[in-house]
Amino acid sequence: MNRNQFTPHYCGGGWAFASTSSLNDRIKIMRKAQFPDIHLAPQVLLACDTTNKGCEGGDARSAYQWIYNNNITDETCSPFQGKGHTNGLTCNAEMKCRNCKPWTTCWAQERSKIYGLKEFGNLQGEQQMMNELFQRGPITCGVAVTSQFMNYTKGIFQGQSDNSTINHDISVVGWGVENSVKFWVARNSWGSYWGENGFFRILRGANTLGIESYCSFGVPRDTWTKDERNETKPGQAAKQYTQNGCKLTSD
Repeated sequence: MNRNQFTPHYCGGGWAFASTSSLNDRIKIMRKAQFPDIHLAPQVLLACDTTNKGCEGGDARSAYQWIYNNNITDETCSPFQGKGHTNGLTCNAEMKCRNCKPWTTCWAQERSKIYGLKEFGNLQGEQQMMNELFQRGPITCGVAVTSQFMNYTKGIFQGQSDNSTINHDISVVGWGVENSVKFWVARNSWGSYWGENGFFRILRGANTLGIESYCSFGVPRDTWTKDERNETKPGQAAKQYTQNGCKLTSD
């Protein structure tokens, strides 16, 4: 699924989109493409993960940490608003899962579906990345974005960066070879009009833009087979509950 972090207005939330999109793919793999697809809500991370800076930037690695500790909902009840906890939004039960009726007020939806992680970690280098992709699916990696990369339209990106600072996260979804040139296939969050329908190919094995130096992964926990839900009632005193070994955090 293609995403765009620039609408309804600019939000530097690539870290939240990269982490959730890679998990969406892994959940689809685990569910054997069973209908309907599940799309986790980057908006929850933007508003609630205060280790990161919402729309002012963040790190996919710590996004996995937050999901592991707290669980996350899907976009059916927490759609992207282009804001985070540093520019106007508050993390509460309604932010995590909201419902509304025509001509009435909205409310925090009780018993929302939840999704979590049973494992997460870091990796780097071509071989580790390929092994993780092959065994369990897409991963997230940081890149040092350049103006040349921002203007990318198609083909295998091979431009080097004089910027050694990782400043954007993307999701690496596969690899290949074209005319003896090795490449990664990755998903960005800049809309379907950017690159190759929202995706891009980039030279593999050369750490182009630092893509092989700062990667991470999350392993989804199966919450859908038994339809696990958040049993925390809105307004309850902040405390933690455990259900079937699953930590549920109230607001």
